Amino acid sequence: MRLERMFTSMFKRLCTPLSVATAAAFAALMATPAALAAWELDMPIGKSSLSDEIMGLHHLILIICTVVCVAVFAFAFYTMATCRRSQGVKAAQFSHSTRAEIIWTLIPTLVLIGMAIPSARTILKIEDTSGADISIKVTGYQWKWSYDYLDEDKFFYSSLDRASNAAAQQDSGIDPATVKNYLRNVDNPMVVPVNKKIRILLTGNDVIHSWWVPELYVKKDANPGFINETWFEATETGIFRGQCTELCGRGHGFMPIVVVVVTDDEYQQWLDGDLGWNEEAQEMIVTRIDDAPADQLAAL
Repeated sequence: MRLERMFTSMFKRLCTPLSVATAAAFAALMATPAALAAWELDMPIGKSSLSDEIMGLHHLILIICTVVCVAVFAFAFYTMATCRRSQGVKAAQFSHSTRAEIIWTLIPTLVLIGMAIPSARTILKIEDTSGADISIKVTGYQWKWSYDYLDEDKFFYSSLDRASNAAAQQDSGIDPATVKNYLRNVDNPMVVPVNKKIRILLTGNDVIHSWWVPELYVKKDANPGFINETWFEATETGIFRGQCTELCGRGHGFMPIVVVVVTDDEYQQWLDGDLGWNEEAQEMIVTRIDDAPADQLAAL
């Protein structure tokens, strides 16, 4: 009983400063400007053929982990509340139970098997780059990307757009909030057709980088001296933005990724040079004067 009273007194002494610290932290958190956090939950809604399966796997694993945690902690708190000497409970005298050992070994094994089967199935699909329609070699540099279309005569570098670069300079006098997609736009994006399997060959020229586009559910490291493979198949046309997610030096935050998904006809026009990316408007426009609509001529 003396030991129980000692722990109770200690717990009360700790609760007061802990409560004050918790309240102060919560108040500071609430005072943080909303611009610093979007308060979004869960993964983004995907626009690729694998996104639904990856999202489903994520939810399945999350549910299993939640159920296991709730069950384990509920049992732990129940035993702490009821199996106490003050409640008149006497400790069991046995030191071994074959039945208990079978139960606490079998149940986790079945849970792990239930998690491993769908995980392995999805991972095998993610790693299967066979049957690709287009192969693109992506190389990471400090601090930009290059794209080499292996089946076409197409190679270019992709760097941070001029507006973001200007606003990022010290004493520029430019408010980054006035720059559209600040630090998330490029001068030359990757352009791919919709509903086509795109095989990505990733490597690094200097240090380790990582190519990540959240809405396409694709992320892979680019290691110098190695070729890593991944793939995606966009199911919708549009502009999808990403960034390097491997700390690669001073300019790590200044090498965004932009993937423009277009129709088959527009993709062929881009290969032929009839369609191009307008960095300021951040959209694809006709680049040949004879074919350009009047509203796009002013942007050229």
